[in-house]
Amino acid sequence: MFDWISKNIKGDRTIWGVVFILSVFGILAVYSSTGTLAYAKKAGNTEYYLMKHLGILIMGLGAMWLAHLVDFQYYSRLSQLFIWLSIPLLIYTLFFGREINDAHRWITIPVVGMSFQTSDLAKLALIMYIARFLSKKQDTIQSFKKSFLLILLICGLIAPSDLSTAAVLFATCMLLLFIGRIPFAYLLSLAGAGAIGLAIMVGVLLNSPGQGRIATWQSRIESYVDFVQGHEEAESYQNQQAKIAISKGGITGSGPGTSTQRNFLPSPYADFIYAIIIEEYGLVGGFVLIILYLILLFRTVKIVTYTPKAFGALLAVGLSFSLVIQAFINMGVAVHILPNTGLPMPLVSMGGTSLFFTSMAFGIILSVSRTITTQQDEEAAI
Repeated sequence: MFDWISKNIKGDRTIWGVVFILSVFGILAVYSSTGTLAYAKKAGNTEYYLMKHLGILIMGLGAMWLAHLVDFQYYSRLSQLFIWLSIPLLIYTLFFGREINDAHRWITIPVVGMSFQTSDLAKLALIMYIARFLSKKQDTIQSFKKSFLLILLICGLIAPSDLSTAAVLFATCMLLLFIGRIPFAYLLSLAGAGAIGLAIMVGVLLNSPGQGRIATWQSRIESYVDFVQGHEEAESYQNQQAKIAISKGGITGSGPGTSTQRNFLPSPYADFIYAIIIEEYGLVGGFVLIILYLILLFRTVKIVTYTPKAFGALLAVGLSFSLVIQAFINMGVAVHILPNTGLPMPLVSMGGTSLFFTSMAFGIILSVSRTITTQQDEEAAI
């Protein structure tokens, strides 16, 4: 068993450990938090959502393992394919996607019948493409324009139905460009163009059938601003229930599977899974999750310092920042230091396409670390 692991599981073992622990957290939390959902929709079959989550998780871990075996330099070319595949998919989703809660985020895969969130593919593709751009074509103004337009286009296509994902992706790209030493004047121009594009999009949606999407953003932001200003009655129902869950958890929690707020808290298996984890595992469990994501970020930075290729370094750090930022936003929403966003916690929230593409992102990071480890082993053997 150990021989098989040492031969087939390559790359940073600490990151593999983080993946394993986060997956276990996810399995336990999803099983505990989907009980009410199972009774409402699956006639009390409490194992249904657990098995569904496990199935997608196993598929994701399999994809992660395969992705980590691929030399990371191949992802430079794959990014071009993924980026041009993402654009028509996002356009199709925007106009013809499956509507849930006044948001067109999903398309249904023919034959299989599974829902697919196209923004997950676009997010992975854009980070890969920006890493490629920064490592190859920083010297030409035309490449700046092309890449900046792609960032604005993809984030603009995602924003109408999923503003939080678009904002996280835009921030990650800006951070990557800053690390890639893009002149500050260009970054300011990109930020300004993004702000103008958002204003135009809001104006269009306010005067179109998509006004309900704006109403969702507006109500969330206004509720949060009112709460920050001291109007406690403006706090939303889900935030109130999340705080009750956190207060019940205390230091060590009530124990696995003993949450009571899962029966009252909307989306306890996705948006507010962190509150359920704290209720059952206490502040200790919540702190462990924070440490795990910080370890991922720290190990990725170490990978970057040893990576001889600029593409590998930028690819790993871009994907890592995206995952860690999303995780901390999910936590911030649960404790109400941020407005509600709908972002899942990577590898922990109940499975879907987000879980699969999160696993792919981990696999690509591990691919970069595997190449470094192999090179170091070869140098040591000489």
